[in-house]
Amino acid sequence: MTAVLVEALAPLVPDPSHELVQVVRGRRSGLAITIAVHSTALGPAAGGCRIAHYPDPAAALTDALRLAGAMTEKNALAGLDHGGAKAVVALPTMTRPTGAERTALLHDLGDAIESLGGRYIAGPDVGSSPADMSVIAERTPYVCCRPVEDGGSGDSSSHTARGTLAALGAVADEVYGSPELAGRTFGVIGLGAVGAHVARLLTRAGARVVVTDVNPAARSLAEEVGATWVDPDSALATEVDVLVPAALGGLLTARTVPLLRCAAVAGPANNQLDEPATARLLAARGILWAPDVVVSAGGVIHATGVELRGESEEQLTERLSGIATTLRQVFHTARTRRTTPADAATDLARQRVRQADSHPDHADVLPPVPSAAGPGKPGPPTSRPTTQER
Repeated sequence: MTAVLVEALAPLVPDPSHELVQVVRGRRSGLAITIAVHSTALGPAAGGCRIAHYPDPAAALTDALRLAGAMTEKNALAGLDHGGAKAVVALPTMTRPTGAERTALLHDLGDAIESLGGRYIAGPDVGSSPADMSVIAERTPYVCCRPVEDGGSGDSSSHTARGTLAALGAVADEVYGSPELAGRTFGVIGLGAVGAHVARLLTRAGARVVVTDVNPAARSLAEEVGATWVDPDSALATEVDVLVPAALGGLLTARTVPLLRCAAVAGPANNQLDEPATARLLAARGILWAPDVVVSAGGVIHATGVELRGESEEQLTERLSGIATTLRQVFHTARTRRTTPADAATDLARQRVRQADSHPDHADVLPPVPSAAGPGKPGPPTSRPTTQER
């Protein structure tokens, strides 16, 4: 990054170490699109497209930077040859565009991604879907998780849930001396696509499940799987063996940690800690925290495995099971070094990135992802990016 940008970002992020930050005003939609590429040391950066309302431009930029850094850790810890990046589209209101307005937004996003020439491979995130990836693919081939009928790997939520279940086995083993989930009580907060899958998988594994969601309609899932429903306001204080955050991030704070009545926290929600110091608050209370960058990796493992590496189902299942192995390594390191799992995971991820930095051949850009756009190659970007690189 340039010195000017580093100075401007200093109040927002303590260590603006990202390789590239691009802010584009979409020509069609007029919306601000931020793409933050944190690292390509391991290979082309992979990360989702978040479409959400933000109170101001600084909040959208901060979120993009934070999420991109987390994706570098996630991909490194998952053993993937990908760096981390994130795209954030800042909506002016809570209402998400539909119809022609949404198509315009997605085409603008596709042009911004295309302008990076394969440095960033995009996928779904909060506010976007596999169907949206097909629309983005009309403007760029650098996109994953299109619907299966469009030649993609489809919705990754079930695979994120499968990885979460593997992680919960490692957590149970660390806390209770056995990976067995049957008979344990898990509190799932958030019953979106991933959280609902996690609740179902836990029920099938014989676990007792307590669930909640800010959407009252999600209560029907509790009835479907035989789970106990609790009010969202009391969910954190509900006594469970393991709390499973599966909604938006920032759940664990200096205010909420004292409310917890659990032995461990492990879930697929990204960026669960509001700040690094919160990891120490959990440790001080004797609550084991499984870093979300490890727990939530199932989706990116599956999508990149199917679309970029052509891996078999057996290979993908082995990689998903590897989430438990990585967590055990993180827990072992935290115990032996008397540090937190958060610090242990960060150190492990940085070690792999440093090793890749010393072997730059790793970072070659992959061939374009097959595009649903067919033979009509996307034209030149229609937006002018404002890009700052270090």
